[in-house]
Amino acid sequence: MHSSPRMRILSAALLAAATTLVVAPAAAEAATVTVQAESYAAQSGVQLEATADSGGGQNAAYLADGDWMRYDGIDLGAAGTLTVRARVASAVGAGRVELRTGSLTGPLLTQFAIAATGGWQVWTTLTATTATHPTGAQTVFAVLRNSTGGDFVNINWFSFGDGAPADSGPGWIPIDQAAWNAQLAEFNSITPRPVPATAVRVAEFNATCAYSHSHPDDPIVFPGMPGASHMHSFLGNTKTDAYTTTGTLLGNAGTSCRPLPDLSAYWIPTLYQGNIAIEPKDVVVYYGSRLTDPSVTKPFPQGFRMIAGDAKLQAPTPAGSVNAFYCAGPGGEIGRSADGNWPVCAATAVLMFHLVFQDCWDGKHLDSPTHKQHVSYSYDGTCRGDYPVAIPNLSFLISYPASGSSAGFRLASGMASSMHGDAFFAWENRAQSERVKNCLVQKAKCNTNGDF
Repeated sequence: MHSSPRMRILSAALLAAATTLVVAPAAAEAATVTVQAESYAAQSGVQLEATADSGGGQNAAYLADGDWMRYDGIDLGAAGTLTVRARVASAVGAGRVELRTGSLTGPLLTQFAIAATGGWQVWTTLTATTATHPTGAQTVFAVLRNSTGGDFVNINWFSFGDGAPADSGPGWIPIDQAAWNAQLAEFNSITPRPVPATAVRVAEFNATCAYSHSHPDDPIVFPGMPGASHMHSFLGNTKTDAYTTTGTLLGNAGTSCRPLPDLSAYWIPTLYQGNIAIEPKDVVVYYGSRLTDPSVTKPFPQGFRMIAGDAKLQAPTPAGSVNAFYCAGPGGEIGRSADGNWPVCAATAVLMFHLVFQDCWDGKHLDSPTHKQHVSYSYDGTCRGDYPVAIPNLSFLISYPASGSSAGFRLASGMASSMHGDAFFAWENRAQSERVKNCLVQKAKCNTNGDF
C-alpha cells in the first residue's frame, strides 16, 4: 500500500461534514450510465474520502501507479461512438487513467491523461470518445499509471454514454440568458455606497425570518405533487406549496421575512418532540462570503434554487460531531438524549442548527437533477473550473424554543443527520443587487435593512 496524505483526508472529511454535503450521482442522461468511483466491486491500493465536488459523497483518493478499481455490469450500450467521461482532481498531474475491459490487461477502452487541476479537491471533467467498443454489460477496470511515483489523482466518477452533454436532459433548468444579462447589467450599474469607517469588515447581510406554515410539500424536489414529501416548515413567502414557481413567489407579496423585498421561499424538515411539532423560534438567513476576494460575488439569478443537506442520511451524531444540533446560550449543553444523537440544553439555552449552502455556481442552470449539481462549495476561497461564478454564501441559523430531554427529538426526515434545507429565490432584483454590491462586494457587515 502506497503512502497517502492522511491528514488531508481527515480535513476534507470534517469540512465536508461541516458543510452538509450529500451523496449524489453526476449528471443524469437517458443514454448515459454514471458510475461513482467508490462503487467498485474490487480494488487494490484505493482509499476513499469525503469529496468537495458537487453532490458530495466520496471519491477515490490519492491514487498512485498500479492502483486499480473493478466495476461489474457496466452497460456500454450498442455499437457506435461511445463517450466516456471521468471526474478528476489533481494537485500534481503527470499520469493517466486507463479503462480496460475484462481484466487489468484487457483491451483498452479509452484513457485519460491527468494534468494538475489546482488541488486535490479542484474538480474537472475529462472527456474521451471511442468509435469501437464492446457492447452491452461489461466488466471495466480503471487502472492507474504514473512513472514519477507518488499519489497523482483523485477520481469521483466515470460516465459512459452517447455523447449528449452531461448537463442536459430532465432536471436541468437552463437560465434565461436574456433575463440574467439584464439582471447583471443592473447590478453592474450600481455605484456602491461608501463604507463608514466604523463598519465591521465582514461580507454579510441577512433576512430575518419567522415560521410561516407547514405542508408535506417540496416544490423543488416534488413540484406539482402535493403531499409527496415529508412535512416541511416553511419560512418566507407565505404561499409556498407544491405548486410554487418563480412567478407565484413574485406574485405574492406576503412574507414572514424581513426585508419585504425578499419574497424567496426557504424550508426545512419539521422538528418533533414526541408527536408535537417544534417550529423554529426564528431563522436568520445569512448572505455572506467565504471567498478570498468577495468582490467577485454576483447576486442570485431570479428563480434560482438549491438544497443543502441530505434527507436520506441516517447516521449517529454523538457529542462532538460536526454538522449537528447544538445548544447556545448560558448553560449550553447539559447532557445527551438516550440515543446520544441530540443535545439536552440548559433551561437558559436554546437548541440550534447552522446549515451552510454552496457558494459557487456553474453560471448556466437555475437547477439540476439532484438540485446540487449546478453548485459547489468553495473549499480554497475561489470559484473556478466547472463552477466559476461566485454567489452569496447562504446559511440558515435556526433556533428552536426547546431544550430537549433523554427522549430526544426527531425530524420529519428521520435522524438528526438528515437535517437539510431548501432555498427558492425570488428577490426584488435591485434590492438584492444593492445588498450584494454594498455589503458583499465591499466586505462590510450589513443588517436586515441592508444598512452598515
